[in-house]
Amino acid sequence: MADRIELKGLQCYAHHGVLPHETEFGQAFTVDITCWVDFAEAAAGDDLTKTVNYAELAQLAYDVAAGTPRQLIETVATEIADTAMGRFDALHAIEVTVHKPHAPIPLVFDDVAVVCRRNRKHRR
Repeated sequence: MADRIELKGLQCYAHHGVLPHETEFGQAFTVDITCWVDFAEAAAGDDLTKTVNYAELAQLAYDVAAGTPRQLIETVATEIADTAMGRFDALHAIEVTVHKPHAPIPLVFDDVAVVCRRNRKHRR
């Protein structure tokens, strides 16, 4: 599947983390999403209902990422991917990356990210 929708750099402030100061004070997170969709039917009829509405996808991801605090960003990425797979019938596969650039690592680094990929063929 070559057709895809990409949403990059969705920003939110949330309270995810294992350490008490992370859950108390929170920090910035960024979410990137790639959706694999067959555009043929949507493009032929110029029909938004035959593809993934990226405005709805962005809101879904934001609601999860900025919502209930989780200890693991793995949980956040998985919840976004699984919820999107359930909501958008046109979605063949999705990859969700959650970035935590201010993770509590006592070294110089640019970013920490987790990536969750789901597809219809191997859906749990």
